[in-house]
Amino acid sequence: MDENTRYQVLRNDEEQYSLWPVDIEVPGGWQPVGKEGTEAECSAYVDEVWTDMRPKSLRERMENAGA
Repeated sequence: MDENTRYQVLRNDEEQYSLWPVDIEVPGGWQPVGKEGTEAECSAYVDEVWTDMRPKSLRERMENAGA
């Protein structure tokens, strides 16, 4: 990818994030979250919102085990 590539932030059902070029079709299992920009802008957004790297299913299992 070159520095002129525009990216979008995607999230899957496990609440994991990825950067994806806006001009390439979004792969199955992923949804845009509404953030687009440069790679740096999108990476900064992901750093801000993705504070727990554990997949959603693991977080839920761990929460239920402690309940």
